[in-house]
Amino acid sequence: MKLNFKIIFHFLGLLLLFNGGFMLLAALISLIYKDGVTLEIFLAGITTLVAGLLAMVFTKNHSKEMNKREGYIVVTFGWIIMSLSGTLPYVLTDTIPNFTNAFFETMSGFTTTGASILNDIEIVPKGVLFWRSITHWIGGMGIIVLAIAILPLLGIGGMQLFAAEAPGPNADKLHPRITDTAKRLWLIYFGYTVAETILLKVAGMSFFDAINHSMATLSTGGFSTKNASVAHWNGQPIIQYIIILFMFLAGTNFVLSYFAFKGKVQKIINDEEFKLYFKFIVIFTIIAALIIYFRADVSGSSISHPMVWGQAESAFRHGLFQVLTVVTTTGFITADYTLWTPFLVVFFFGLMFLGGSAGSTSGGVKVVRHLILIKNGFMEFKRTLHPNAILPVRYNKRAISGDIVFNILGFFILYMLSFIIGALGFSMFQIEFESAIGLAASTLGNVGPALGEFGPVNNYSSLPPLAQWWASFLMLIGRLELFTVLILLTPFFWRNR
Repeated sequence: MKLNFKIIFHFLGLLLLFNGGFMLLAALISLIYKDGVTLEIFLAGITTLVAGLLAMVFTKNHSKEMNKREGYIVVTFGWIIMSLSGTLPYVLTDTIPNFTNAFFETMSGFTTTGASILNDIEIVPKGVLFWRSITHWIGGMGIIVLAIAILPLLGIGGMQLFAAEAPGPNADKLHPRITDTAKRLWLIYFGYTVAETILLKVAGMSFFDAINHSMATLSTGGFSTKNASVAHWNGQPIIQYIIILFMFLAGTNFVLSYFAFKGKVQKIINDEEFKLYFKFIVIFTIIAALIIYFRADVSGSSISHPMVWGQAESAFRHGLFQVLTVVTTTGFITADYTLWTPFLVVFFFGLMFLGGSAGSTSGGVKVVRHLILIKNGFMEFKRTLHPNAILPVRYNKRAISGDIVFNILGFFILYMLSFIIGALGFSMFQIEFESAIGLAASTLGNVGPALGEFGPVNNYSSLPPLAQWWASFLMLIGRLELFTVLILLTPFFWRNR
């Protein structure tokens, strides 16, 4: 079957229209704050809109049917086209004149990684900062719609597990039609963003900082308007607790948020992934907080003074914040965790492979996959003892088909191979071991902060140009569940059949 290129370009044109529209919104913010780059951002928006409009006009007579192959192409090239066009506000305003740097920053935004090459964020014009935050706000919601509504149709990555709670004809499910599912999820996402913006403003942030950090939190992107990230507000714990709450929500399956608003609390309580996600956060926070309290303060020096409430609260808050920011792959920082004893460095490195819940904006492997792998591992012990018994893996009291279990096993193996190859790739650019494995884990998992030279208090400006393209590729495949992108690299995908 030949590819329907018209429908592919039609969808890519539609994405460019969305991108251009958001650029015009950034131009409006630039005009309001009189930052001197309104015209440049406006031209970037108009250029993107015209390109999108032309693509849609020339393909208006496309066939309405889209098969799986075209779906893979639209999803992958959609992110690439959005990132390519998204460089225009950086390049035209001369904020990031180098195209490689601008593409890296934009891909980092749309993939909600939050890795930055900007050395001084606070001198960047507000319109450009707003566009920078918009990129991962769009990318974050795009991932939810992709995961809930699109990937299950393509049969990718074991997403059928939570998709059973999303589109479908049964009364228990979110909504039978993909478009209505997407609308409901957008509404929840937008509502959370507005709620966090209001709370952060009331807590003491400026409106501009509040809306940018809200977009960064809900998308689990992590771009901040301050050089010190959220550590800028270390003296205002309430701000950090608000961000903690919304990071937790952003790392939760958004379908569960829908059920919560519908009053179906029992569905949340009974959800195995949510329960494990919550337990992970609690256990990991206790471990981190105790070590921070007894072994190091938030600046890395040892504690020699007696126990007081302030230090206990600070250890708990920083421990909880850093656990959530790594698990949900948000990438905000309140302190340099690489100074919190070697154990915590390895601890947080390990958390980069966990990820939040499926159906959230988080990156990483996802809790549900770890859950199924653990269950399948224990089931293998039982199968060894009872070789003739039929012992299916169960999730939320439902038996899971062997195909899904094999899919998850395949994903995990491919993820670890991608991590190893990613680290080898970075080592080719003379990057030392700790930094190379940190970069691979962080970019593939869309975490943001890495280790060594690219740790939490540093940025990616020293990354060589070719290494930036390699990092951008890892960010893309990690964000799009590996199979979606890598299948395009196989010869049989492009054969007409």
